[in-house]
Amino acid sequence: MEYISTRGKVEPIGFIDAILMGLADDGGLLVPKHIPQLSADTLQKWQKLSYSELALEIFSLYVNNEIPRDELKQLVDDSYATFRDDAVTPVKRLNDGTYVLELFHGPTFAFKDIALQFLGNLYSYVSRKTNSIIHILGATSGDTGASAIEGVRGKEGIRICILHPHGKVSKVQELQMTTVDDANVLNLSVDGTFDDCQRIIKELFADVEFKHRYHLRAINSINIARILAQTVYYFYAYFQVVNSNPAEKVTFSVPTGNFGDIFAGYLAQKMGLPIHKLILATNENNILERFVKEGVYQPGAFRGTYSPSMDIQVASNFERYLFYLYGEDAQAVSAIMDQFKAEGRIVIAADKLQAVQSDFAAYGVQNEECLDTISEYYEKYAYLLDPHTACGVAAADKLAVDGEVTVALSTAHPAKFDESIRLRSIEQTYPQQIQALFDKPQFQTIVGGTNDEIKDQLVKFF
Repeated sequence: MEYISTRGKVEPIGFIDAILMGLADDGGLLVPKHIPQLSADTLQKWQKLSYSELALEIFSLYVNNEIPRDELKQLVDDSYATFRDDAVTPVKRLNDGTYVLELFHGPTFAFKDIALQFLGNLYSYVSRKTNSIIHILGATSGDTGASAIEGVRGKEGIRICILHPHGKVSKVQELQMTTVDDANVLNLSVDGTFDDCQRIIKELFADVEFKHRYHLRAINSINIARILAQTVYYFYAYFQVVNSNPAEKVTFSVPTGNFGDIFAGYLAQKMGLPIHKLILATNENNILERFVKEGVYQPGAFRGTYSPSMDIQVASNFERYLFYLYGEDAQAVSAIMDQFKAEGRIVIAADKLQAVQSDFAAYGVQNEECLDTISEYYEKYAYLLDPHTACGVAAADKLAVDGEVTVALSTAHPAKFDESIRLRSIEQTYPQQIQALFDKPQFQTIVGGTNDEIKDQLVKFF
């Protein structure tokens, strides 16, 4: 297994080099040179595996023996031993047509733990094996930061700096990041939006000389390891549903802002998982919905919503999808991304739009509609959705077809977004781990949103 860039100007590299490179040195994103194809027999054999066993089988396809199987198994087992549910990602049935895939049973109560517990352990493994320096730089719209910090805090040979938009994450998300007082952790609270943070990250990684001098490594979903880890729970959820309902067509509804979580589902589908349909659920920052419906990808005005982790205009994983949409033509992708940089928009031809609409359905959930969905499911099923999960459930309800089962991805525990939930007079009890955060001091540096200001902080920290 080798990895190539969506822009075609990086020689094929192995798994560990791909993880260390993060953003491809030509500014593109790394993808597998060939996507493994799974037979019906293989899928049948995998149906009864535990989550960790399944993760080991899927990772083995992409690691290509660069990590001995027994050592890879230890990395996987260590990563998911931290989860509060033995199933790691349990599937809960809400009604005849709707299931929820609970992805929030990790240390920071968010779906990012599933990939970042593994990636943190993987970075630590690589640092020990190669005696290399790991300086992690990431941006977060809320959940990635806490999950990434939790994955590497206190680990020898690793330092991590996380950027988050000042005042634009929930209080619990902020506390989960900024109450960490480990010497290898730096939190930068940036005056701007998540898109500003993400742009800075990608531009610093694109500065290859700076990237190499300071040994920068990526923790965001620009890192292919994040995507590979997230494919696992699509397989696991699919197997849980069909084990009890063998004849069902299974659709996934995915709340997404950065296109990483739903791209993992797309990759699982291309590997051979018979997903019936992928529903792309957005909020009022609905650039991705417009792309699916009209073939136009163009950022609009930023809108703060009750689902802040999806308040994203420029989706960093979108380029990976373009690579496959354009038949793995790196030259075409490079031209499209150059045009986007120059003009701020992408418009695709009618035949490409038809292909997009065969891959995805999409629905943008309005703010009040999000809260209505939380209230409805709480009243009907005594099940409390966080606002992001509510967007996925609302999109599933809107686009549901009789005879289908839809699995909505539940990306965070509702306690992380109590500000939104209280707007509908719903009270909840915080888990003890979250309640304890409110009594801890915070450690963060507030900075302006320029590359130079971030560079100054990195030079001092790294």
